[in-house]
Amino acid sequence: MKGLFCILLLLETFVFVVQQQVNGGLNGGENEISQQLSSEDRRQNPPQTDTLTAEASTDSQQNRHLSFTDIHAALKELTATVTEQKANIRALETRLIDAEKTAEEQALVLEELNNKNYEISNFTQSQVEGLRKENRGREIAFSAALLQYGTGEIKNVGPFTTEITVIYEKVFTNMGNAYNPFTGIFTAPLKGAYMFKFSVFSFGQSYSTTASIVKNKERIVVAHGNQPQGTLNSSKGVVLILEVGDVVYVRLWSGTRIQDNGNNHNTFSGYLLFPLSG
Repeated sequence: MKGLFCILLLLETFVFVVQQQVNGGLNGGENEISQQLSSEDRRQNPPQTDTLTAEASTDSQQNRHLSFTDIHAALKELTATVTEQKANIRALETRLIDAEKTAEEQALVLEELNNKNYEISNFTQSQVEGLRKENRGREIAFSAALLQYGTGEIKNVGPFTTEITVIYEKVFTNMGNAYNPFTGIFTAPLKGAYMFKFSVFSFGQSYSTTASIVKNKERIVVAHGNQPQGTLNSSKGVVLILEVGDVVYVRLWSGTRIQDNGNNHNTFSGYLLFPLSG
């Protein structure tokens, strides 16, 4: 763009010089030509032909005047073009400066966004690490099945004349050691919201299959199955708010039974959803 501006400036200078030369040539040329014509006329024509010579000189001057007028008009038009191009160059320079400013502003915004993303990333990592440290010791979950060892033979639990606490001997998971596989009782180590699920199963039809989740001796939900043919199967789940030391377990109703053969049909599971303060 700077090169184009220089070329236009040189062109404008050239136009100016030519104009000066044309204007000077117009006056000097007319005088010189007039002198030459006057001398020539005096040699060739006698004094009585002065009128014809004057007419010829007038026609020649008119033709020269028309020629110089055309050149002057062309130069004027060229000057206008140069002026217009200079204005266009100034406009382009202004647009270029604005574009450079916009690019610099966008670069600053992008740099600021990158810095913020970096800060957010660092904050998120530190926050996750903080939550891990905070929840360390709060990872509470267990899952257990009825029989420790499966022999393929059907084992009956019940019927009894009174309710009993079902002991799930085979422990799959016991994070936090809140479940006792010798008593079948879960004891809450933290105040919080807990999810519990259990299932009951039986092969025969002689007895119904009924059990319930109990919280601190309070019956909460009941799973029941009773039909004349086929296997009996039922399951339930519940979310409980527990204080530290609250106990949860499964009770088999009197006069009912559950059965298993080592395929883990009867299960009891629970885990901490989230702790509660206060």
